[in-house]
Amino acid sequence: MVDKNIKKQEILDAFQFRHATKRFNPKKKISDDDFQFVLDAGRLSPSSIGLEPWVFLIVQNMTLREKLREVSWGAQGQLSTASHFVVILARTDVRYDSDYVVDQMTKVKKMPIDIFQNAQVRYKSFQESDLPMLDNNRALYDWSCRQTYIALGNMMTTAALIGIDSCPIEGFDYQAVNSILDKEGLLEDGNLRVSVMAAFGYREENPKRPKTRRELNQIVKWVH
Repeated sequence: MVDKNIKKQEILDAFQFRHATKRFNPKKKISDDDFQFVLDAGRLSPSSIGLEPWVFLIVQNMTLREKLREVSWGAQGQLSTASHFVVILARTDVRYDSDYVVDQMTKVKKMPIDIFQNAQVRYKSFQESDLPMLDNNRALYDWSCRQTYIALGNMMTTAALIGIDSCPIEGFDYQAVNSILDKEGLLEDGNLRVSVMAAFGYREENPKRPKTRRELNQIVKWVH
């Protein structure tokens, strides 16, 4: 049996190791097996009502990477050097009665149709009243985007646990990136839009400064 304290230290060490890598060693590539492991961490991530409203677009085509680099000020070093570059797309078709939601619940989650129909009433109430989003397509998209960040965090942590560097990236022109991907036929006729990017690989050099964070007592409040 694995010693819990050893495992806890391994996880904390991974968080200390991970940093936002700006440039990777272009000669060092992640093995297929290791990157599949990282992707599985994303695939197995939780999402609101189990919708999995994401697609992980792995951009290895250097011509496409260059097009993205021209409109991504926060990925100038990463796009040209990362072993693997991921554009995480968020689903826009997540309305409670959409074809995607019906398929996800009845075919993927294998929910019996009568149970799904009852659950659908709850989903409608949630989207209509609890977290109002039915009158605003942007709100539905934003809801999906929030789920993608759970997968992103799990992928980066998993990568760090096996010595792979990463960098989350929001510094880009969202409209321009969507336009580029749409022209490539990668957005399912508007059912997908870019949420966030992430680069993976092996650092070219170590960070120049140690990691700093606020102390726990500055960010944690207990309510008894």
